[in-house]
Amino acid sequence: MNKGLISKERKQYLRNKRYRKCMILITQIAILISFLAIWEVLANKDIIDSFIMSQPSRIWDTFMNLSSNDLMKHIGVTVYETVVGFLVGTGLGILIAIILWWSDFLSKVAEPYLVILNSLPKVALGPVIIIWVGAGTPAIIVMAVAISLIVTILENLNGFLKTDKEVIKMARTFKASKFQILTKIIIPANLSTFINSLKVNIGLSLVGVISGEFLVSKAGLRIFNCIWRASI
Repeated sequence: MNKGLISKERKQYLRNKRYRKCMILITQIAILISFLAIWEVLANKDIIDSFIMSQPSRIWDTFMNLSSNDLMKHIGVTVYETVVGFLVGTGLGILIAIILWWSDFLSKVAEPYLVILNSLPKVALGPVIIIWVGAGTPAIIVMAVAISLIVTILENLNGFLKTDKEVIKMARTFKASKFQILTKIIIPANLSTFINSLKVNIGLSLVGVISGEFLVSKAGLRIFNCIWRASI
């Protein structure tokens, strides 16, 4: 678009949008810095017990001391496990959600099982997962997938089922196939649902990986528990 053709109102709107984004970022950074500063001051003044709560400066010093002891290797291991668990959990969850949307019969059959599986404490399944797939990276990835999979299925299936019924009815009136409804209506209408599930899943995958590392791993970000302990 020719910039000379943009109206003053449009330019003002774009400026306001950029300004709002900048203010959000500045506020987020300010909150983080304020939190760390207050934490440090309270620890230095003995208002909080630094032996129990530690303090940012001690954590940073310990982190730097441990950086020479293969810390990047541990970070790489956890990042790899998290990415694999995230991709598998998200992809498989979306695929299963599509299958359940496609078949109303399967959706009704699976509904109580999904609710029960979602309520299960996945970390408690750790020993069973280790027996099934063995100790090591596979068990950790399975743990990450187990934590994120059911949430992905439920979130995406719920989004599919809440897609505008009138639009779907109109498409069926024009003899659209179920595959066309899926690709032309359901998926485009749920892009925000996919994005939200990605945001949730990356955190859940990391939780699953860290939980798995505490059970079976000899490498990974569980070392940060050692950092915390050493810092206090």
